[in-house]
Amino acid sequence: MDLMTHGAAALLTIGVLGAYELTLVVAERVRPSHVARSSHAQLREAWLDAIALQPGSEILAVQTLRNSLMSATMTASTAALGLMGTATLAAPSLREALTADVQWVGPLAPRLMLELVLLALLFVSLVASAMAVRYYTHVSFIAGMPADSPAKQPWLAIGQRYIKHAGRLYGWGLRHLVLVAPVVAALLHPLAGPPAALLTIVALARFDRV
Repeated sequence: MDLMTHGAAALLTIGVLGAYELTLVVAERVRPSHVARSSHAQLREAWLDAIALQPGSEILAVQTLRNSLMSATMTASTAALGLMGTATLAAPSLREALTADVQWVGPLAPRLMLELVLLALLFVSLVASAMAVRYYTHVSFIAGMPADSPAKQPWLAIGQRYIKHAGRLYGWGLRHLVLVAPVVAALLHPLAGPPAALLTIVALARFDRV
């Protein structure tokens, strides 16, 4: 397989994934009630409001948030392990590409591009999941306050923002972890990338609809 075909397949893989994500962002702005992540953000805010009005539900709220926190922690751990492994495998290619006698447009360019995209996806997944853990932890303190406590009321608005951010960040972390699959397929065989990207989009489209 020549370099042009290899590079075209890598660009097509990345382009298909990028086009779908851009389409989803536009759809979320036009019809937010028909996109899962925007609807779920409203659901989490409504849940926190309902919990805040029910005395005695503080333990249930903290347990629910702890489950979400543990899920985000597992995603962050998976992304961290994947990032370390990918960095180890990509180091030789990056070192060769940075030497004086190897050009970025040479045979290493398509593979190196995919490796950098893979590193970026795992890094975003790690950071988003870690920040989701942070926000879920803060919301746990707010939701754990007694419902009739005067100290809780000023924090409810902040809690709504935090739980909205936490859910979105967790979704981004998990989503970027899923997007790793077609990039890995393209690394294994360039022509496997575009079909894997299309299959990933078909799978994600079912979850992105309400």
